Amino acid sequence: MRDVWSTNIDLDGTESYQEIEDAFRWDVPDRFNFGTDVVDRWARERDGLALIWENHAGEERRYTYSEIAALTNRFGNLLRAHGVKKGDRVLVILPRIPEWMIVMVGALKIGAVAIPGIEMLTSKDIAYRVRNSGARAVVCRTSQVEKFADLIDEIPVRIAIGGAPDWVDFDAEMDSASIDLRPEPVEREDPAVMYYTSGSTGYPKGVLHASRGLYAWRVSAIHWLDLRPGERIWCTADTGWSKAGTSVLFGPWSCGACTFLYDGPFDPKHRLRLLQKHRITVYCAPGTELFRIVNEDIGGYDLSALRRTISGGESVSPGLAERWETATGTRIDEGYGLTESLIVVINIPGEPVKYGSMGRPGPGVRVEVVDETGTPLPPHREGDIAVLTPNPQMMLGYWNDEERTRSCFRDSPSGRWFITGDRAERDEDGYLWFRGRSDDVINSAGYRIGPLEVENALLEHPAVISCAVIGSPDLERGEIVKAFVVLKEGYEPGDALSRALQEHVKSVTAPYKYPRAIEYLDALPQTITGKISRKELRLRERAAADGARQAGLAGQPAGDDQGRVRA
Repeated sequence: MRDVWSTNIDLDGTESYQEIEDAFRWDVPDRFNFGTDVVDRWARERDGLALIWENHAGEERRYTYSEIAALTNRFGNLLRAHGVKKGDRVLVILPRIPEWMIVMVGALKIGAVAIPGIEMLTSKDIAYRVRNSGARAVVCRTSQVEKFADLIDEIPVRIAIGGAPDWVDFDAEMDSASIDLRPEPVEREDPAVMYYTSGSTGYPKGVLHASRGLYAWRVSAIHWLDLRPGERIWCTADTGWSKAGTSVLFGPWSCGACTFLYDGPFDPKHRLRLLQKHRITVYCAPGTELFRIVNEDIGGYDLSALRRTISGGESVSPGLAERWETATGTRIDEGYGLTESLIVVINIPGEPVKYGSMGRPGPGVRVEVVDETGTPLPPHREGDIAVLTPNPQMMLGYWNDEERTRSCFRDSPSGRWFITGDRAERDEDGYLWFRGRSDDVINSAGYRIGPLEVENALLEHPAVISCAVIGSPDLERGEIVKAFVVLKEGYEPGDALSRALQEHVKSVTAPYKYPRAIEYLDALPQTITGKISRKELRLRERAAADGARQAGLAGQPAGDDQGRVRA
């Protein structure tokens, strides 16, 4: 039996999907503080290794649950000493380093709302998040301080790891902060964490989650990640994404497992060396990463500790899944989730896996394919993926945007459905098969990218008069960002201009959003109301990709880093 502190979960690992589903009942406590009710409890009752960290230089640090408990107490006291209180928003711009987890949990202990973000964010990206959230505090490394130069008067508490003039020195104050902390009582509906996610229009949305969500997300860690105390999981998601919440921080530590965190560039051979060195038992990575690794000589590495491979954020092709299983002896169990709910569709151990499918709804979650009226559709009919509410995994709503929050729900006789924006079909066994987005959001290598953010960046370049950005099918990344550009008079299309446009986008917004392919047009297609038709461009790209596959070119990526020029 697994000690996950829930009266409803009593497992020995042999239950079938249907047995788990039939027996499951939500048992969310009225109060839940992740820092005290999970981290501190493991430290008291079953202390063990909580975190292994390594960087590209080979430096390594290890922390037990008791050490994490003490450090997060210190950070909670540090925040309080500077006036941060329950409900205040704390922007956390940190990479894959132990301080990220310490800061996140320390903030939660005093009831503050943590807002994780990646270091690739530009000054403009950060300014929007600060002003939209009303963040009272920020934590970042010294190297990122300059991005806040224009925000000094707007953020009362500024904490720098490594120190900086006019900033709180994280290292110095952590050394002097008390190890004894009076934690804040946190109700189940109290805000706890907020993720910013790209939409098809406008700026990113702040997705606000309650403390009940942090409790509920343990369910996917139990049944999908299949974690046990003492096991070692490596999820390669970046710190700003909700996937890091379920599979790096909240999920693994809820199960008493040890998280491995690597701060370094992607290199497939080095990935394999690290899997071998640290005896990783559960590996969680997007299909893009697995695609690169499976082309290496996997037989030359000892992966005997690996018993489970998990993937989420993008579809994994059946061919890749079969190659991975042959090479490692572990199948790829996909899952599906979104920032607004985290993981809601899973594959569980011991049950059949259908490569190409996302899996089946997780315990305690009703996920259906519905039509425009909210009526669940029969098998093999495409419709909207919808999650029945209320559900403890679901967000409180979009920050300061009630209208946008309401627009995501569809009421019907069968209940109130949250419409995810994704399309799928269900087969006769209940497995869901992804069929694409119903909006324009691009999913590239697990990164969600809003087309408007890239279009706005391109329009700031003097050569561009108009543009449209879509996701173009790509074998390795699932989709790549592709831009269709109409040039101003006096500019000529070509590789040099494409490179200049790509570098410009990288300088204006987060670099991962830059267009990997650029096509120049005399005019963009329009709808009958005069709006740019991204849908027509997407259909054109999919037709081209289908034609390439039929011609035997499926092994070629759909785009390249230098852009493409249309004759």
